[in-house]
Amino acid sequence: MARAKSGGARCAPVVAVVMGSDSDWPVMKETALILKKLQVPFTTRVLSAHRTPEEAGDFARKAEKGGLKVLIAAAGGAAHLAGVMASSSALPVIGVPMEGWALSGLDALLSTVQMPGGVPVATVAIGKPGARNAAILAAEILALSDKALAGRLAALRAEARLVVAVADKKVSEEGRSL
Repeated sequence: MARAKSGGARCAPVVAVVMGSDSDWPVMKETALILKKLQVPFTTRVLSAHRTPEEAGDFARKAEKGGLKVLIAAAGGAAHLAGVMASSSALPVIGVPMEGWALSGLDALLSTVQMPGGVPVATVAIGKPGARNAAILAAEILALSDKALAGRLAALRAEARLVVAVADKKVSEEGRSL
């Protein structure tokens, strides 16, 4: 399993960010950036549920033994990759529906969220917001047993609150000056 850089140190990855094509990378890069910011070691892979099904299933089957704890899968078109990961591993799987298909990602969203009973895939929003949320959700899962990561998540939320507070002050002041 590939090693990933996290917070300046080389650590074994605990999250895999998997996509069926490198065309998903501009969206899934958002996942990687949040994981890096939270210092969660991760690996990225291109594995297709349709073009490399044996490799995709094998990766998922070996994921836990390789030290992974959460799998994040881009779900484009037929959105089968997240399902393959979930059907081949007992690890939590988070599906990120991709935009740009027949119905602007709605097809991928519905395919991902409608997994058969017994094969759960946590499904986040379509596109970049979902890619960011997938990283945060993965970190929240990991933070259940990692207090330091829980602290970094709290800091990320505090940073988001500060951004809103600054925007609120700016808009309030501009509104009063009209």
